[in-house]
Amino acid sequence: MGILNVTPDSFSDGGVADTPSLAIRKGVLLASYGADIVDVGGESTRPNAQRVTAVEEMRRVIPVIAALASEGITVSVDTMRADVARAAVHAGATIVNDVSGGLADPAMASAVAGLGVPYVAMHWRGHSRAMNTFAVYDDVVADVVTELEHRVEALVEAGISEHRLVLDPGLGFAKTAEHNWALLSHLDRILALGRPVLVGASRKSFLGSVVARIEAEIPAPRDRDDLTGAVTALAAAAGARCIRVHDARSTRRAVAVAHAWTTARHPA
Repeated sequence: MGILNVTPDSFSDGGVADTPSLAIRKGVLLASYGADIVDVGGESTRPNAQRVTAVEEMRRVIPVIAALASEGITVSVDTMRADVARAAVHAGATIVNDVSGGLADPAMASAVAGLGVPYVAMHWRGHSRAMNTFAVYDDVVADVVTELEHRVEALVEAGISEHRLVLDPGLGFAKTAEHNWALLSHLDRILALGRPVLVGASRKSFLGSVVARIEAEIPAPRDRDDLTGAVTALAAAAGARCIRVHDARSTRRAVAVAHAWTTARHPA
C-alpha cells in the first residue's frame, strides 16, 4: 500500500503532493513502482496535527481518487469520516482505511457496511493532538489484541462482514518506541485474531531512534526508507498481509526477499 498524502502538513512528505495534479502524478508513480494499492489521505494524523473540515478533506482527495481509479489503479481512502468514505467510494475508491477503527465517527461502521468494501480498522485511542497521553498499557500486546478484538465485534455487529475486515496494530498511535517493537515482535498474537494484518511503520520516529544508538544523528523521515525496508521484510515474513509505505519500489524488493526466505524454509 503506497502512501499518498494530499496534505501540507504530514510528518515526512507534507506539501510534496498537495495539489491534485502533483498527487495524481505521484499516485501513478507509486503504482508503477509496485504499489498494489494507493492510499489517498487528506488529513494528517501526525502527532499534534489539527483536524481539517470534512469539506476540505473531500476537496483534497476526491479529484485524486477519481483520476487514479480511472487509470485502473486500486485506491483506498485514508479517512476517519463516514461522509468522506462515502464520497471516496463513489469516486472510485475500493477500500476504506480508518486509523480510528470506527471510533472517531459513530456513523463510519454503518456507512462502510452499506458500501460493502474492505475496511482497515486500526488500533486507536484518541486524536493526534492528545494521543500520546493515552500511551499507557498494562501489557501493550495483550491490551492491543483485546481492544482490536472488541473493535471487530462492534464492527461486525454494525453490519460489516468479518471477511472484509483488516486489522492494523497502530504503530506510533498512542505507542512509545518500546510499545511499537513489542507489537512488531508479537505479530502472531494479532494474526491469531483471524483477520489479515496491515503494518504501517514507514519512516516513523521509532525507526530513527534505533539508528541514533549507532550514529551521531537521528535520520530525517525521508532518510528512513532503508529502515522501513528491514521492518517490511520481517513483517512480511511474520505473516503481515499488507505493508503501508512511502517508498513502494524498495518495499516491493524487501517483500520479494522475505518471500524467497520463507519459501526456502517451507517449500511447497
